Amino acid sequence: MAIHDVNPTLLIERAAQELKKDATFKAPVWAKFVKTGMSRERSPMQPDWWHIREAAVMRKIFLLGPIGTSKLRVKFGGRKNEGMAPEHVYMSAGNHLRKMLQQLEKAGFAKQTQKGVHKGRVLTRKGQAFLEKIATDLLKEQGITFAPKAEKPKAAEKTAEAGEVKVKKPRAPRKKKEVEVPATPQVTDAK
Repeated sequence: MAIHDVNPTLLIERAAQELKKDATFKAPVWAKFVKTGMSRERSPMQPDWWHIREAAVMRKIFLLGPIGTSKLRVKFGGRKNEGMAPEHVYMSAGNHLRKMLQQLEKAGFAKQTQKGVHKGRVLTRKGQAFLEKIATDLLKEQGITFAPKAEKPKAAEKTAEAGEVKVKKPRAPRKKKEVEVPATPQVTDAK
C-alpha cells in the first residue's frame, strides 16, 4: 500500500486540499475561535486548519481503526507548558474530533464498526481509495514506482516451446557426520 510508503506530512497536506473542494467538509463557525486542546495556548493560526486536522484524522483511522473519539483525543493531545512547574500531558479537545468523524461518516469515507471489544470508526473502501489515490500520485511525482511482486517459481513449470513439464528434483538428504566420542573412564571408589 502506498499510504505507508509516502511522507505523512505531504499526504495530509494533499488530502486537506482535496477535502477543501468537497462541501461536506466545512468548518463550523466556532472553529475560528476554539483551541484544539488544554495543552494549547491559542487557537490554530492556519485558516484551513480544520481540513488539515480532518485529513490527519482520516489517516489515523486508516492506521489504527476501529478508533473512536477518546483514542483520537490521546493521539492529538500534548504537553502543556506550566512555566516553572513540571509539564503535564493533556488530551485534545473532543468536540472538533467528533464533528470531523461525523463529517467523514456523512461523506461515506468512514463507518462505525466493532471488532471484538474494539468499536469505533474504520475507513470504507471509498475512504481508502481516496487516500490511496493521493499517495500514489505523490509517489509518481517523486519518481517512485512499484514493480509487481514476482511470483515464486513452482515445483512443476511448463516450458513455452515444447509444452513439457520440468520437475525440480528434490534435494538429497544430507549425510550426518559420525563423530567418535572418546569413552570416559569410569571412576570407582577404592575403599
